Amino acid sequence: MPLRERPGPVRPGRSPGAAFRAARRKLLTPDVAETRLAVRGFHEKDAAARDLLETVGRTFLEGYGSAVESRSAPETVERLAEIPDRFRGFAYEGAGMGLAILDGLPLGGSSRVARLLGTEPGSAQLYLIYVGIGWAMARLPRICWPRPDRLDPVVRWLVLDGYGFHQAYFHTRKYVHEQYREKTFGWPDKTRGEYALRVVDQGIGRAMWFVGGADPDQVATLIERFPRARQADLYSGAGLAATYAGGVTREELERFRDRAGEHAPALAQGSVFAADARVSGGIVVPHNALATSVLCGMSPEEASLAARKARPSGPDDGPLPAYEHWRQALSRQFVSDGGAST
Repeated sequence: MPLRERPGPVRPGRSPGAAFRAARRKLLTPDVAETRLAVRGFHEKDAAARDLLETVGRTFLEGYGSAVESRSAPETVERLAEIPDRFRGFAYEGAGMGLAILDGLPLGGSSRVARLLGTEPGSAQLYLIYVGIGWAMARLPRICWPRPDRLDPVVRWLVLDGYGFHQAYFHTRKYVHEQYREKTFGWPDKTRGEYALRVVDQGIGRAMWFVGGADPDQVATLIERFPRARQADLYSGAGLAATYAGGVTREELERFRDRAGEHAPALAQGSVFAADARVSGGIVVPHNALATSVLCGMSPEEASLAARKARPSGPDDGPLPAYEHWRQALSRQFVSDGGAST
């Protein structure tokens, strides 16, 4: 479907409510120019990869704008259903950000994200919507951040993945090239602030797929400049993006897996999460199968089943959250002579 460069002007004859929502969309939606690789200063591997990554960005903003302008969650879902399978998840990510922004505004209420998650298509896009919440947190004062106890106790950590992606995407020099890291992070709880930074790193790694223009050598080089202790989480995020977004050939994926070396299990774990998000949302495309076959030796459906089987169901009260135990359980499946099988 065609994606608009900017929200159009308010048309005469609209109801006051529709006019207000259209104006709100125009006011709150970022300029699509911010998604262009040249504007961001990101690496451009080739025209095909550039077009793919820029389409992802435009679709994100289309989802954001649609959610902000819609009267209800069902209307948001109806609009997002028009977007092709390959990009629909990114539209839900943008919708999650837009609704979280509205939820965080004074007198804006606090249930828009919950209502989107309460729809059948929305609940299937939980991963992407939670990531979108993290984008919103990067732009909202902390007093407006969502209450952690209202989110899924295992998956809520994905919100910080979204936060990390936003920071690396929009503050690339600081978070990527200078390897900046906060000293601690008090959300979702202050007792696990150091672990929270690891999830932020996973989001930074996911953003590196865009910063590096879907060029596996460029992305691997960026990751290798970070302290070794941070590289596994960065590769995990990059593996998720390589699988979910794509933009590479089998040969490039194999090269990326080889460059990951000892971090190949983390790369595979990220790929599994991406596959589960695609399968759960019913939006699997051919590239996903190519990526999972190379990075974790499975089909997307097999990877999704592995994720669901490994997901913990017990209490989340240890020094490490259940989310990390989940990731570790998946990574261990790929610890062998060289990581993931081919």
